[in-house]
Amino acid sequence: MKRIAVLTSGGDAPGMNAAIRAVVRTGVDKGWEVFGVRHGYAGLISGDLLPLSARDVSGVIQLGGTMLGSARSLEFKTEEGRRKAIRSLSERGVEAVVVIGGNGSQTGSQALCQMGFPVVGVASTIDNDLYGSETCIGVDTALNIALEAIDRLKVTASSHQRAFLIEVMGRNCGYLALMAAIAGGAEAVVIPEVDTDPEEIAVALRCGYERGKPHALVVVAEGAEYNAAGLARYFEEHKERLGFELRVSTLGHIQRGGAPGAFDRLLATRLAAAAVEELERGVSGVLMGLIRGEIVATLLADVVANKKALDLSLLELAQVLAK
Repeated sequence: MKRIAVLTSGGDAPGMNAAIRAVVRTGVDKGWEVFGVRHGYAGLISGDLLPLSARDVSGVIQLGGTMLGSARSLEFKTEEGRRKAIRSLSERGVEAVVVIGGNGSQTGSQALCQMGFPVVGVASTIDNDLYGSETCIGVDTALNIALEAIDRLKVTASSHQRAFLIEVMGRNCGYLALMAAIAGGAEAVVIPEVDTDPEEIAVALRCGYERGKPHALVVVAEGAEYNAAGLARYFEEHKERLGFELRVSTLGHIQRGGAPGAFDRLLATRLAAAAVEELERGVSGVLMGLIRGEIVATLLADVVANKKALDLSLLELAQVLAK
């Protein structure tokens, strides 16, 4: 192995830059040349590669986002698009790629592997819905950003004795919402994995008020059947019967920004360095993830074929703690 490339794909996540840094410096330490691919798979197709030295990744470990950029690429989903990408890499003498990203990104990794090109994935998505890693790069920071918002809203809610809906990201996975609800002491949580009855939410909030709570907070996952806007609309339509309305705060992409915390910097560094080590051993077609505190390689074929399950026993815990 003499030359490798690294790219970030899909939604940005705090810690991606730390992962890029680790790939570059671990590769350089082995005497390899390392190239950065700008704008994800789109840059792979167009040949938008730049050589990266150890100095080129100085001062990026604390930065959010990705210094290489990210972009969606419909062309890469086609076989011809992937062939263009492989030709682009071959022309630069690149022998393997490290792909930092989530589900869609690693589906692309597997597609390249099936065409015979060596790839190792690094688990990175704030949604935490990627099979093969208990937690992914960016999750801890995004969760803490959501938690800070919940703590601030709780102050306002208590001051005015109001009920708030707080919508967090997560796509079709309720992990962020559930963890934020537990850590933030919310009265209820709405996630895609469980059907939601607005009437049950109303009962939970009313019971909290009757127990003397000065506020009411509901954390809602963006991919739930009833998102925050939908729930607020339901409560507005039935305001006279239910007796109260809900204020909405949508965090959205705020959760993606900001500096990665210590956990995400360390996780990104460990996963990315391990990816380079796997390539040195001649291993490809795997995703580097964290399982039971250990860095583990999972076949990309398994990552793509399986859906990560949410531990619903934590939902029961959230309901108990909300009393």
